[in-house]
This record gives sequence, structure tokens and C-alpha cells, in this order.
Amino acid sequence: MEIEILATSGSKSFGKCKVKPQTTVTELKDIIKSQIKKAPHPDRQSIRLEARGKPVKDTETLQSLGIRDGSKLYLKDLGPQIGWKTVFLAEYAGPLAVYLLFYQRPQLIYGADASLPISTTTHIAAACWSVHYVKRLMETIFVHRFSHNTMPIRNLFKNCSYYWGFAAYVAYHVNHPLFTSPCAVQVFAGLAAFLLCELGNFSIHVNLRNLRPPGSKVRKIPRPDGNPLTSLFNFVSCPNYTYEIGAWVSFSVMTQCIPAFLFAIAGGWQMAVWALGKHRNYRKEFSDYPKGRKAIFPFVL
Repeated sequence: MEIEILATSGSKSFGKCKVKPQTTVTELKDIIKSQIKKAPHPDRQSIRLEARGKPVKDTETLQSLGIRDGSKLYLKDLGPQIGWKTVFLAEYAGPLAVYLLFYQRPQLIYGADASLPISTTTHIAAACWSVHYVKRLMETIFVHRFSHNTMPIRNLFKNCSYYWGFAAYVAYHVNHPLFTSPCAVQVFAGLAAFLLCELGNFSIHVNLRNLRPPGSKVRKIPRPDGNPLTSLFNFVSCPNYTYEIGAWVSFSVMTQCIPAFLFAIAGGWQMAVWALGKHRNYRKEFSDYPKGRKAIFPFVL
């Protein structure tokens, strides 16, 4: 059958292409590019049933969408794209490098005063910061499986600005020659909580990875596995975010640093927004989704 592809803005026609009823939206994007020369790359395409409608899922078939011979579909060009993995590597490598610059080369930032003795807490904080972002980098390379290949390239600059900027803000204060450490009990309690949350976060990421076979976009209800740290799935939909927030709150308690608290609050707010969205999608997609789960904070949110 033959369908026409229109632009979402102005309804200008890209052209027509021949497809089969069993064609998936993912396959359709490749067909559009191969049969219509002026069409954007498949990664830039967003297919919609109406000009102002929502994007249809890549796994849908034309038959399931009610598309017949002579039907029209709308295509929005998402603009220049960049790989998810590339963005993640850039936004995580930057904070690691920025923080270690303040920690290892304080003379460049603070001048002669940097010769004062550095507190043990400052050393512990640098180790914790490094562990977190090295873990993030390793997870990006070896653990995470992305449901989408790319994202808008503008996200690279937005995400890097956030992570790199906060890294400099936190590092400046924690590595400052005049930094005053809280008591040892507070430091080591914060350190213990930080390490527990980091291990929990990693455990959840491995659990989520195992839900999706390589090369697929299969979606399943996430549930605890044999690792006790994944039992948080019994209470929230996004325990990886719960552990992430816990790690940064613990880091803030350990250092008693206001910029670190602000970083935890900013990140916590954004992760709560993401968690609420994912929670709604889970409940909409799975009719048997556990009713007692909250989005990110057990029994609260």
C-alpha cells in the first residue's frame, strides 16, 4: 500500500512511500529515508498520526495504528541528534576531571593558601566523588541499554553545563584551604550511607539491564532479584533515583557543605519529576502493575 508523509509544520508533503501493513514504525522510518530523499535521518524522525499529536511508539505496526492505503502520517524533524552514550560519557567525565583539578592542583585555584594541610574529610570526599563518576562511566559503557539511539544535540550542552558547573561549585568549597570538617562521627556515618547508596544504585541498574535482552526494546515490570538491595522495588518504581538522592544527601552530610546540599536538592527535584513520569507510564502500560508502589520515596511520593 502507499501512504503520504506530511510535515507537522505547515502540512507540507515530504512525498509518498510504499509500505506493508505489518511494517513497524521503526521500519517505516528507514523506508521513508530510503524512498524519500529529502526526508531526515531515521534518528531525527518523530512519526505522528496528527500534526499536533503525540509521537507513536516505534514498536507499533501500521496495521495496529489503523493506517490503510492512501492514509497520511505526519513527520516532525527533531533536528541534529547525538548518541545517548556520547552525552552520558561527556556529562560524567567532566565532573570527574573538574573536581580532581580542584583537589590535585589547588594552587591553581586558591594560590599560596593552598599549602595549608588538607583535612581527611577532603580526601574522603574526593574519593567518594571519584567513585561515583567512575561508576557512572563504567555503567554507561558496560551496563546501560538505551531504548533510543540518540537525543537532541542541545542536551549535550545543557547537561554538561549542569554537571560541570555544580562540580566546580562543590569542589571549590570542599577543597578550599579554609574548609572545616564536621566531627568524625558525622563524616563516617555519611561515608557509610554514601557507599551503601552507591552499591544500591548499581544493583538497581544491573537489575534493570537484565530486564531487557540485548538489541531489544522489551519492557517488563521491574521486580527485586536475589540481591537484597533491589528489594526497594517493592516500594517504589524508580529505586535507582532513590539511591542516587540518598548518596548525595549522604555526601552533603559527610562534608557539611551547602553547595553539596544544593546539588542534592536540584538533582532530587529533577529525578522526582522523571520518576513520577515513569511511574505513570508503568501504571498505564501494565494492568497488573503493583498498586502499592510509589514513584520514588516509599509511602510518600
